[in-house]
Amino acid sequence: MSSEKKDSVQNKINIEVKEDVANGVYSNLGIINHSPTEFVFDFATMMPGFAKAKVLSRIVLSPAHAKKFMNALAQNVSNFEKQHGSIKAIDLKKIPLDFGGPKAQA
Repeated sequence: MSSEKKDSVQNKINIEVKEDVANGVYSNLGIINHSPTEFVFDFATMMPGFAKAKVLSRIVLSPAHAKKFMNALAQNVSNFEKQHGSIKAIDLKKIPLDFGGPKAQA
């Protein structure tokens, strides 16, 4: 086996996703904090009309892995936009409790 082919075989990773993780968690709010040794990513869901958000998942990364994640995300967003067009970014200074949608009526 050539060293090039051997290296590509050795670089493969077998990833297992448990059933309770496979469906994922929806998040419409992300919070990022950091210290000198780690980045903490909290993924939360905030329901329209409520002032309280619930953190559903927390990921802690080293600074080096946070930077790798940032670069991988940037590359994936770029690939997505090449396929599907530009993603419209909405810059909200303050998150409205109704997310800017119509008001609910009873």
